[in-house]
Amino acid sequence: MSFHSFYQRAFSLFKAYPSASKLLVFSSFSGGGVLVYSDSNPLKRVLHADATLDSDGQPIRKKKVVVLGSGWSGYSFLNYLNNPNYDVQVVSPRNFFLFTPLLPSVTNGTVEARSIVEPIRGLMRKKGFEYKEAECVKIDASNKKLHCRSKEGSSLKGTTEFDMDYDILVIAVGAKPNTFNTPGVEEHAYFLKEAEDALNIRHSVIDCFERASLPNLTEEERKKILHFVVVGGGPTGVEFSSELHDFLVQDVAKIYPKVQEFTRITLLEAGDHILNMFDKRITAFAEEKFQRDGIDLKTGSMVVGVTADEISTKERETGKIVSEPYGMVVWSTGIGSRPVIRDFMQQIGQGQRRVLATDEWLRVEGCEDVYALGDTATINQRRVMEDIAAIFSKADKGKTGTLNKKDFNGVVKDICQRYPQVELYLKKNKLKNIAHLLKSANGEDTQVNIENFKQALSEVDSQMKNLPATAQVASQQGKYLAKCFNKMEKCEKKPEGPLRFRGEGRHRFQPFRYRHFGSFAPLGGEQTAAELPGDWVSIGHSSQWLWYSVYASKLVSWRTRMLVISDWTRRFVFGRDSSSI
Repeated sequence: MSFHSFYQRAFSLFKAYPSASKLLVFSSFSGGGVLVYSDSNPLKRVLHADATLDSDGQPIRKKKVVVLGSGWSGYSFLNYLNNPNYDVQVVSPRNFFLFTPLLPSVTNGTVEARSIVEPIRGLMRKKGFEYKEAECVKIDASNKKLHCRSKEGSSLKGTTEFDMDYDILVIAVGAKPNTFNTPGVEEHAYFLKEAEDALNIRHSVIDCFERASLPNLTEEERKKILHFVVVGGGPTGVEFSSELHDFLVQDVAKIYPKVQEFTRITLLEAGDHILNMFDKRITAFAEEKFQRDGIDLKTGSMVVGVTADEISTKERETGKIVSEPYGMVVWSTGIGSRPVIRDFMQQIGQGQRRVLATDEWLRVEGCEDVYALGDTATINQRRVMEDIAAIFSKADKGKTGTLNKKDFNGVVKDICQRYPQVELYLKKNKLKNIAHLLKSANGEDTQVNIENFKQALSEVDSQMKNLPATAQVASQQGKYLAKCFNKMEKCEKKPEGPLRFRGEGRHRFQPFRYRHFGSFAPLGGEQTAAELPGDWVSIGHSSQWLWYSVYASKLVSWRTRMLVISDWTRRFVFGRDSSSI
């Protein structure tokens, strides 16, 4: 009997009699054979190799963790989560992770959209998680249920709706563009939050040049069509303006030479300066460079309306309303909460807030077993002065009404861990530690009473700031929460966090602490401004190569790294792609 007929019969046997799958036969070309016995007991097949068993040897029911979203915070959480005691399910309307910092590069063909997306199914398979391509439209926290719907635009007729329950919910749905209820923005402006947005902008830019190249148009019509307006002087608006300017200078001059002279870029900013979150040196350089490049920068201009043909702004100094024709408007002025989050906030008593409020451990305030990450939420850091009496009482173990050096040293570490504004205040005032702060407020006296204590810490809370809505913050929050989940059982028995000043014992985990690794602001012409830790500012071509290196390293896979690097190389050699697909 030939090997081929043997394998055919064996396959038929396994198919007809599933129990026969206990026997697996491996045959080598040398003629040797190995017989392997595999137990197909259903219970053992269900159990994972590292599943947790109770004292009776029965599998412990895994807690169901539902993650909403596949962006920076959600993807980071899923990537670092390694606790086998959780049944993880992901719900997101997009089945990929998007590297948003490179979206402006997609708008002019420098980078292709597919180069900056990583399919999420690969991570799901690797981790053993379950994914559903749908959108959560309602959170029922009181019953721990989610109402979900298949994403809009699906090729299927109609939509599929379903409910899910959860034990722990991680909200990482991000945010949507904030229009500030400006009339006409939703209907006529382009946003830059998703891959589809970048592609739509790219198509519109090319379409503007193609339309302007048609015969029988007046100069005024061509100027209108080729007037690109960017609203918002933050990092996204500035980078898009720079990318668009590079495209006009480096590529349009060759591709559309007859209409290049009619092009104009206008950047509108309601504040006094662009990039106001950066060092003043970067702001000044960017504004000066835009002026040299011919980008029309208008600060103190607030958009009050957008129609199909004109954009209207109110000049802050004069109060005058100015209207200008345009060919395309890109809106980049901040973020707002998604409808499902606004509804959820109403349910839990946070309806007056702009975004969800969490504590320092990323738990949603007023809601059990719900966490929120990234642009969806902000940390509501407790004030030192709210807990000052409790802190003093906890330190004053002898109940003497005063603190000596030993008493104080017993809580100083916990104070710094629990209230990050303390360290920021010390750094700002160039004080070595809290002992120096107390000494400056109490003189040489070694005993500190409650009034001295209050006086020393009275200005500490002035250093409290909300974290910026950036990919860097969201990624760190996802990683932090995953590590907390990984050691949940261990820290339940042996907490590692700071003292509970208003209660007994310690918090399970250390609070979340954001570490700023620097910010970049590409300004076009192969020049980038970099603001790095230690008040180090670098502007120029060297910073551009640093930007290339950092962004390439931050891409989540070698596939995306190679694709982006090849796109950059293609642009250097052949120029940008001007096709409208």
